[in-house]
Amino acid sequence: MGKTSFGDFTCSIARTLDVIGERWTMLILRDVFVGINRFDDMQRDLGIARNVLAERLESLVWEGVLERRAYQERPPRYEYVLTEKGEDLQSVLLTMVAWGDRWQSRMGGPPVRLRHETCGADTRAQVVCCSCGMSLRPGEVTARGGPGGRAADGTQVIARVLAAGPRRLAAAEGAGA
Repeated sequence: MGKTSFGDFTCSIARTLDVIGERWTMLILRDVFVGINRFDDMQRDLGIARNVLAERLESLVWEGVLERRAYQERPPRYEYVLTEKGEDLQSVLLTMVAWGDRWQSRMGGPPVRLRHETCGADTRAQVVCCSCGMSLRPGEVTARGGPGGRAADGTQVIARVLAAGPRRLAAAEGAGA
């Protein structure tokens, strides 16, 4: 059975999942973000099958998230570096770390500490409004239809819901959209 593509969905989340939603992809990106750039090192770190790793890396290169660069000619060897598009996924990874630290940490606590080098403090990701800088919290954000929104595969119902007017994103005690 083939993978369903979300690339044609009129939804930014679906289109993003089409690029990074495969199993192992975010862990591969995690490794590249911390400086594990070579195939054999990634394979050893993750314990992933070589064919799966090769497929995921090829996809990330094709999507423009990673760039493959030669570091040795004989035999040919390559390393993988983030492109600007790939670097932009740092906020996604950091948000996943914050969520995992809060909800999935085991007895010893978070496995990694993040340090903000500009101020020198340990930190965690926080989603904030790009206009006022305040935290974006569940129940305080409203979704409205955008200029590229339309009813299509993957958005048949949500397009109608958003066209009817702004919808507050559900909070823990609030009703769903």
